[in-house]
Amino acid sequence: MKRLLLVLLLLLVLPLPCLAERNPWIATLYFENDLFTGTDSDYTSGVKYSVISPDLSPDAPRRRTMQIPRKALDIIQRLPLIKNAPQETAHRAELAFGQNIYTPRDTSRFDLIEDDRPYAGYTYVSTAFHSKSDIGALRSQMDTLEVQFGMVGPASLGEKAQKFVHRVRGLQRPNGWDNQLKDEPALNLIFERKWLFHPPYQGRFITDLILHAGGAVGNVMTYANAGLEVRSGWKVPRSFGVSLIRPAGSTWHNENSGLSLYLFGAVNGRAVARDIFLDGNSFRDSHNVDKKTWVADLSTGVTCSYQKLTISIAHNTRTSEFDQQPGHHSFGSLVLSYAF
Repeated sequence: MKRLLLVLLLLLVLPLPCLAERNPWIATLYFENDLFTGTDSDYTSGVKYSVISPDLSPDAPRRRTMQIPRKALDIIQRLPLIKNAPQETAHRAELAFGQNIYTPRDTSRFDLIEDDRPYAGYTYVSTAFHSKSDIGALRSQMDTLEVQFGMVGPASLGEKAQKFVHRVRGLQRPNGWDNQLKDEPALNLIFERKWLFHPPYQGRFITDLILHAGGAVGNVMTYANAGLEVRSGWKVPRSFGVSLIRPAGSTWHNENSGLSLYLFGAVNGRAVARDIFLDGNSFRDSHNVDKKTWVADLSTGVTCSYQKLTISIAHNTRTSEFDQQPGHHSFGSLVLSYAF
C-alpha cells in the first residue's frame, strides 16, 4: 500500500501537458478489496485492467488511431452500426482482463462450510464495444455490448492469488480452498445503456445525473439491472462516471484541461436468475447456497481528475446475496485512469 501511494504521488507531481491528447486511449486499473473495510469474506477481492481505444468513427482524428492496423480499422468502420450511425456518434472498443475472488466468512476452517458461500475464483478476458451520442446540450447516451471469456475454479488461480497476498501481508492463511468450485469455462454476454443528464458548462459547480439499465446472460451471471448515480462538485466532466468492477460498467472519459473534483453516490440493483458463485457449477456437483433474487450495490466516494489522470476512491455496500448470509457486505475500491 505504501508503494502504491508513492506511485500515486509521483504521478500527481510529474509535469503533465496542459491538455490530454484529443481522442485519447484510456487505460484504467481497478482494485477492490474488503480489507479496506476490515473484513475478509464474500466478495473479497477484485482486480481489473482495461484499455479503451480512441474513437473509431470514420470522422475521428486519424493520427490517434494509427496504432490500429489499417485493414482492421477499415473493417471496423464498415460495420453497419458504425457506418450508418449519426455523425455525432462516437465508437470505442475495449479490451480488459481481471480476477475476482469469493470466500466464506471463516477462512481458517479446512472443512466444507455448508451454510456459507463456496470458495471461488474467476479470471477472465473481456472485449467490449461502446457507442456514445451527445443528444443536445444537456443529455448524452452510451450503449455498451461486452463479451466475457474466462475460467471459474482452480484454473482461475484464485487460490494461489489469495494465499500469496495473505503470506506477503502476514494474514491468516485461507485453509478451505479444497472445497472451491470446480473448473468451468465461462462465457457471458452483457448489454447496458447509460443516460447522462448534464447541465451546460457555464457553471463551475455542477450536479448531474446518470441512469443505467441492462442485463447479462451466461453460465456465470444471468440478471437484469438498473440504477443511477448522482455527482456534484467542481467542474464535473461530461462523462459516465467511475464504475465498480462490473460487466459493461467501464468509464468513458473526456479530456480535461484543469482540475475536476466531485463527490458521488450510486446504486445498482440486480434481479438475479443465475450466479455461479452461489448456485455452484453448471454441469457438475459442487457446493452451493440459496441465493437471493434481489441484490443492490450502494456506493459513495470522491473522484479527482487533473489533465490526463483520474483517481476515484469509494466505499461500497452490497446487500445480502444468499439466505444464510448474516448481513450486508462492505468493501473499498480504488480506480486509477490515464489518458494517453
